[in-house]
Order: sequence, then structure tokens, then C-alpha cells
Amino acid sequence: MNRESQISKLQSQTDYDIIIIGGGATGLGCAVDASTRGYKTLLLEKYDFAKGTSSRATKLVHGGVRYLAQGNIRLVREALFERGRMLRNAPHVCKKMAFVMPSYHWYDKLFYGTGLWIYEFLSSKLSLGETKFLSKKKTLEYLPDINPKGLSGGVLYYDGQFDDSRLAVNLAQTAVENGAAVINYCGVIDFVKENGKIIGVVAKDEFSGEEFVLKAKSIINATGVFADELLHKAENTDSNTIAPSQGIHLVVDKHFFKGGTALMMPKTEDGRVFFVIPWHDKLILGTTDTPVKDVAFEPKPLDEEINFVLHHFNKYADSIITREDVKSVFVGLRPLVKVENQKSTAVMPRDHAVKVLSSGLIHIIGGKWTTYRNMAQHAIDVAIENADLAFVKCKTKRLKIHGWTKNEIQSHLSVYGADAEFIQKMIDDNPHLAEKIHPDYPYTKAEVVWFITNEMAQTVEDILARRIRLLFLDTKAAIECAPLVAELLTKEKNESLQWEQEQLKQFTSLAQQYLVR
Repeated sequence: MNRESQISKLQSQTDYDIIIIGGGATGLGCAVDASTRGYKTLLLEKYDFAKGTSSRATKLVHGGVRYLAQGNIRLVREALFERGRMLRNAPHVCKKMAFVMPSYHWYDKLFYGTGLWIYEFLSSKLSLGETKFLSKKKTLEYLPDINPKGLSGGVLYYDGQFDDSRLAVNLAQTAVENGAAVINYCGVIDFVKENGKIIGVVAKDEFSGEEFVLKAKSIINATGVFADELLHKAENTDSNTIAPSQGIHLVVDKHFFKGGTALMMPKTEDGRVFFVIPWHDKLILGTTDTPVKDVAFEPKPLDEEINFVLHHFNKYADSIITREDVKSVFVGLRPLVKVENQKSTAVMPRDHAVKVLSSGLIHIIGGKWTTYRNMAQHAIDVAIENADLAFVKCKTKRLKIHGWTKNEIQSHLSVYGADAEFIQKMIDDNPHLAEKIHPDYPYTKAEVVWFITNEMAQTVEDILARRIRLLFLDTKAAIECAPLVAELLTKEKNESLQWEQEQLKQFTSLAQQYLVR
């Protein structure tokens, strides 16, 4: 997957069946769905794939335990089915994980245990494992660092875990392999209208400044929390359809909560579920739910949010952590569907909505990573009907995502799936590429070169934030290895020393927001 070859497609083809705006989970899912049905498909992303919300998830592939408590059985069942499909279709980036809900009152164990049993039952044939009631002794075996004071037992259940931005890259590769044009750093700056209806877009290459006028029978706005901005431009209105909510996650070393089992507390003071989740040999703690008015590509954590997460970890764990122990903090914005007269985003559902606007623009909002495939199917079905395209049935329920492999890879390269073989061959052919980019982490120069040549990585941030996750796992380590990454990037792209220094400056400035002070 090469950006130059993708950009060149815009010079040779300007008419498409479907143009998708937005390179997050939903947009990439739409590109895969449309291209596998055989439609001429183009996806345009102003920044990098999964730059926004889609790289900042809690890393769970789940039905949503709290939505079950809210009585939204339809959403939970749909999400559980999609969970099973994600684990089947992309096993290299999606895994089964054991969770334990500790109980400090016998009635909580009975109440939530029954709910979790129903949760498993709803997944039907796509169940990941049997839900079990645990004694206090068994609970401590699964969660050796849980606070034992007052503990009465727990409930074991299973859910999924994944690497969000790695899956996003794999979806882009899958779409390209099925004939789509997929381009990052190429934003939509205007719409082309005819008789009040949108018939195309004006796109701009963010690097060269070149503009392209592109026509399509159907255009989908899949820009997540930024979708209302395009709605305003398309409809000449200031009405809003999204109630954005901010969630933060803290990352700490794994020794603070040993074992391979995740912790789930079903209810915090703000009504959210609290998780402690092993991920890439670290722990993710979170999350929060804070309504926000303004959306930003780099949202910032609030002090009260950081304190909230620290408080809850220290409440449930047998050890105490402070701000000095936090390796990274990352913040995501949820594109919740706005519900009239509902101010609390914590109780808003994660349903999605697809609307055909009066301008003809198809507007998709809401949802979550787990249901990305179903959302995409819905959006493409609407696009087909709206544009009167010849109907072709969806083909993604059992579609193997790029990187799919049935071989177990016993190294950190496992997250690349089938591509691990090619990265290893690069190392075998060029032993100097086996050098680590940081002494404390396994990532190599070969991976960096692979990202640039095969995954459309264009900046130091693309590499350290989304191709590997070092910015999210250990911000100081990411800053320390940024000069080497910038040097490799500059060499592969044949850029100047001045460009390299600017890349380093931009990344270092950005990384400061991931540090907890």
C-alpha cells in the first residue's frame, strides 16, 4: 500500500460510485464493504488513518456490559455478534481476554453475575467462553493484586481485545486489495453541487497542495466527532447531531497489577464501567465520560479526569500509584448520537444512525469500534439505494482482513499477522535493520521501514503513535527514539535535513500532551 500510487489514481480516475470522507473505523469499514461489493470506491482522510477517536479506544472488542444494564439488549446482541466476527476475521490483532468482576457484596456477585451470564448467552454460537462465579480464593488467583479487604468473590467472563489503529491500517490495506483508492493526508475542502444536490467533492493533497475535483454517485460523511462540520457545510445549517464525550486512559507498568486477567468494575461514581486491562505488556486504566462542547484532533485530559482514574485504581488495587507512575495518558472523543433532553453522556447509547440529508450527503454517526462492520454495511446499503446503484449483497461478514493468518507467531511481530514474514525477511536480508529503535522495547528499524514503504506512514507521529503504539505506551521512550525514526523517515522519503528537524519538532511538541505532570 503506497501513497504515491494511490494519489496517482486521482489523476487517472475522477468519477466514482462511492466517495467516503473519513479514515477512521467507520470510514475504513465502508471502504472495505463498498470495494468488496465491486463498486468504484474512494476514501479520503485529511490526516492519518485512525488519527482521531479510532486510535484512542479502550482496546476492547465487546458487547458493552453497561448497555445490558440499560436494557439495550438489541445493541448488546448486535455488538456481541460483531465481536465474534472481528475475532474470526482479524485474529492477528483481535484476541480473547479473560475478565474478572470482583465483588465486595454477595448480592453484587449475584446481580452482576446473572447479567454477565445473560451477556454470554446473547452471544450464542459466537460465545468466547463460559461465565463462572468465583470464590474469594479463585478471584485472588486471577487478580493477585486486587484489594482483598471485604472481597467476597467474583465473576469470570470473556470479551475481546484488539489494537485499534493496527486494525485500521489493515482495513485500509484490505480496501486497496479489493480495488479501492484509499488516501491519507488528502482532505475534502468543498463540495460540488448541482441543483442543490452534492455530486462530488474538492479534495486537497495536504503535502503538495494539489487539488482534485472528484465526482461520485453517492458521498458518505464518516468523519466521527467532526461529522457535524461537514453537515454544516453541506446543508448550510448550524444544527448538531452529535453529543461529543471525552474519555481518558492512563497507562502504567504491568507490575502494578500482575497476571494476564483484566479487571472490570461495573459501576463508578459517574455511572461508567472501570477497567484495568493488560495491553502490549502495560496496563490501561480507565475510562472517564466528560461531555465536551468543542471537538479537537488532540483533546487534552482534565486534572479531575486523571485524579478520577488514579482514585479508582487505588481503590480497587492492593498497591498505590501516583502521577509519577503514569507512562502515558491518551484522550479520545466519542461521537455519541445526540439525544434531546439528555445531558449525561454516560447514559447515552452507542447506537449509530445513518441519515440521507437534503443535499444528498449520507451522514453516519455514533457507534463504536466493535460494530464498525455492521455500521459500514448499513451505510453502504443506504448509499446504494440513494444513488440507485445496482444492488450487490454485503460480503464482509466472513471476509478475512489483511494480515489474517492461522499461524501463531511467537514474537512481538505477531500483531502484523501474515506481514510478519515479510518484515522478518527484511531483517534477514539486511541485518542492520534488526537494531531496536529503543533499548527497552522490541520494535526494530525494519518495522519503521515497513511502515513507510507498505503502510503509508508519512510522519514520525504516524509511526510512533499508530503503526507501533509507543506514544501511547511510554511517551518518554517515544520522545527518546523519535530522532532515529525521523532519520529513517527522512532517508526513505528522500527529504531534507530541515524537513527532518521540523518532523522532530512537531512530534516532540505533540508528545508533551501525553505526559502526566
